[in-house]
Amino acid sequence: MLSNGRNGYSSLNSNNYYDEIQGVLAATLDGNKTDIDGIEFSSNGKYLISSAADRTIRLWSVKDFNERDHKYIRGNVEWDHATKINLTQDASGDVEKPVKFRAFISALANGNTIRVFKVQKKHDGTGNTVTGEFDFPQQHKADIINVGVSATGKFIMSCSNDTTIVIWNLKGEVLETLNTNQVNNSFACISPCGRFVASAGFTSDVKLYEVEFTKTGDFKQVSRAMDLKGHSAGVYHFSFSADCTRMATVSKDGTWKIWDIDVEYNKGQDPSLLMTGVYSGHHNNMFIAISPDAYVVAISMGRSIGVFNTTTGELEEMLENVHSDDISSLTWHPSCHFFASAGGADKHIRVWHNTAGIKAQIHDLEGQLKKAKTESLKTRLEHRILEARSTLEKISF
Repeated sequence: MLSNGRNGYSSLNSNNYYDEIQGVLAATLDGNKTDIDGIEFSSNGKYLISSAADRTIRLWSVKDFNERDHKYIRGNVEWDHATKINLTQDASGDVEKPVKFRAFISALANGNTIRVFKVQKKHDGTGNTVTGEFDFPQQHKADIINVGVSATGKFIMSCSNDTTIVIWNLKGEVLETLNTNQVNNSFACISPCGRFVASAGFTSDVKLYEVEFTKTGDFKQVSRAMDLKGHSAGVYHFSFSADCTRMATVSKDGTWKIWDIDVEYNKGQDPSLLMTGVYSGHHNNMFIAISPDAYVVAISMGRSIGVFNTTTGELEEMLENVHSDDISSLTWHPSCHFFASAGGADKHIRVWHNTAGIKAQIHDLEGQLKKAKTESLKTRLEHRILEARSTLEKISF
């Protein structure tokens, strides 16, 4: 079922399913043989990387999403399989052309540690290859649930489902080990600015830590920065906006929230709650992904996805039962024009046009235009509105 928060529900059946969602569904990526554990876009927007239990990692070319065939670079994970993944640097250029040395990391399911992978040109010049370079020493006693590399390139984070977060340097040496004291961790990640590590778990708060370095680049310490307090039950998941001024959280208490974290926490200023929204139904696990521009959030609810307005809290679009298994990952393209979902055991990755977000952007810009006092500002806003409307009319990659 595809539904719209403003216009009500539209029934779908097996005969008209794709006719109904073709304006929202941008692409379906096939090729995995088993469960898909993680997906993530590169920050330059050229690639989507995926990991699966079939011991493969695939680097998909975004520019081919509109084509019949979806090209990818395949990497094999020797003696193990990759789960959560994170790019250390962006691969550049086309899949069929040489790329500069780039790397990414992944958690290993059996080894329960981190492996560094390299993307480079094949020796015979026929394309590119993904190879495992080295593994970090094992530090976690419980299963790793996420990994990340800071945008500054100064550290790596791994989080396990007990209460442990490990901060590493890029060589695999432990800088610090944190105990979140949250009974168990449900999620942790590094902020896009590379300054914070945040964690959620059984308790109702989200904790943010600042990873500090000296002016010469040496590791200094990890210090508690701020807490997001307001949920009444454990937090499933959270995400940051691209500029690190906003965070979105989703909880077992039936609500999701938008927070302003652009505060002077070192002077005792607390983050502020901007919006509380609600979702329906009970779900064993959920993911929330705020769009990079923070206009909307996508929330996975079992096999369905709700797209909500971050200002009004209104459900703008409901993509119901779009996977045949519970969604295992959500990620936004940096352009904000689309996001992707992985269906776990259904072996598919689906890419979705962000029509709701673009409409929210137009509404916001029109509001700013009415208040604009200078002609130069009006001209800039009118230009942005025209661009957004044009994108909405002909969304393309």
